[in-house]
Amino acid sequence: MVKVNLKGAEMFFKGNGPDYSAAAAAHKTLSEGTGAGSDFRGWLTIPEIIKETELDRIVKAAELIRSRSKALIVIGIGGSYLGARGAIELLRPIPAEDDPQVFFAGNGLSADYLNDILAKLGDKDFDVNVISKSGTTLEPAVSFRIFRELLAKKYGKDADKHIFATTDKARGVLKGLANENGWESFIIPDDVGGRFSVLTAVGLLPMAVAGIDVRKVIDCAIEEMKALDVRSPENPTWQYAAARQHLYQNGFGVEILGAYEPSFRFMAEWWKQLYGESEGKDGIGIFPASVEFTADLHSMGQYIQEGPRMLFESIVRFTKPLSKYAIPFDDADADGLNYVAGRDLSEVGAVAADAVKEAHISGGVPNIEIDLDSRDEAGFAALVCFFEVACGISGYISGVNPFNQPGVEAYKKNMFRMLGKPGAK
Repeated sequence: MVKVNLKGAEMFFKGNGPDYSAAAAAHKTLSEGTGAGSDFRGWLTIPEIIKETELDRIVKAAELIRSRSKALIVIGIGGSYLGARGAIELLRPIPAEDDPQVFFAGNGLSADYLNDILAKLGDKDFDVNVISKSGTTLEPAVSFRIFRELLAKKYGKDADKHIFATTDKARGVLKGLANENGWESFIIPDDVGGRFSVLTAVGLLPMAVAGIDVRKVIDCAIEEMKALDVRSPENPTWQYAAARQHLYQNGFGVEILGAYEPSFRFMAEWWKQLYGESEGKDGIGIFPASVEFTADLHSMGQYIQEGPRMLFESIVRFTKPLSKYAIPFDDADADGLNYVAGRDLSEVGAVAADAVKEAHISGGVPNIEIDLDSRDEAGFAALVCFFEVACGISGYISGVNPFNQPGVEAYKKNMFRMLGKPGAK
């Protein structure tokens, strides 16, 4: 289970500190479905539901792909790819010898990015997993058209056997195409928004193809959701949600999520969408940003340490590293590093993290520490459940609907009009 350490933020609290009565009320609103957006709380029970419905078929489809292909093209944007990419880069940063490469397309409109994927793909056998509620979102729809053409050229009449659709259960262009062409399809539940969908087929199929044990992920998520239903200030989701909202009310409007594992980068991107779309509305909201430590200490460290005092940081730390590496001894000691020779690199990294925490707090940056045991399936499941539940609670504390995103349509209207889409205004 995730543990939250607020000691690095306590000196910045005012009055009675975080309002746990507000957290309790928000949690009650979330669990009982009495708040705005209550129709989109399916993610609270999706681990149990997916285990009883689609999980076996997801694993079977992944086994088929792994048995015949060297690559999987995942086509999706936003919540349709960030969770899966975050999971794969966190848990499988280096694919095993038999793992297919997983490429993510349809998340932008760069010809250069697309051609880079095609160059890496080469003549490998591949499958496509297209993920979209509607099938008409411009970026993934364009990419899907391109890869359907490539499949047709490579596999001819068997091309449709290499397409897996994750889409609406009953309606939409993509669902219609899947039915018409016989593509195996999986469901994006009606009551689960994209940014909360990583524990559905949206995230699980790509993860399973990459070699992640998705059965373990789901089993751990089921247990974690139960553990996070505790109604007490001891609940880490209450601690995180109440603390960040308290800091926001006292002038800290930017939250930096950081970690000391480079493989965490796309988990941070997933987190940014989760909190940015959930809370940034009605003229309010904490701005979510991210950093990669220790690398970004040599680029952003100066700003964090001595820039405007509007930042607070939430740092994810994995307390049990997956591997070890002893720093070697050098007789000449020209670099003066023999004082750490023989010590494990992870141990030195942990000391660095403690030193950074101390420096940032003394510089006026509140620190929230989010601790997990290890970077594995259980840790991933715990982190996803923790951030999702805390997001719902935090959104309700702030007074917004955490489950809509009306602002994301503004640019689309302009884009369709500028591109000359029929009927666009």
